[in-house]
Amino acid sequence: MDIETFGRREKLLDLREQLLSVEEERIAGSNEYTIEELNEILDEVIQEYRKY
Repeated sequence: MDIETFGRREKLLDLREQLLSVEEERIAGSNEYTIEELNEILDEVIQEYRKY
C-alpha cells in the first residue's frame, strides 16, 4: 500500500470514528441544533462577552 492510499485510509477511518461517535450521542439523546440556531447562540455569547 502506497503512502497516499494509507493516508486516505486513515482519514476515512477517522471520519468513520467521528460519525459513530455522533450517532452514539444522538441515540443517547444529546441536543441537536441547526446552523441557524448555533449562530444565534454564538451571537448571544459574543454579545454577553462584549459587555464585560
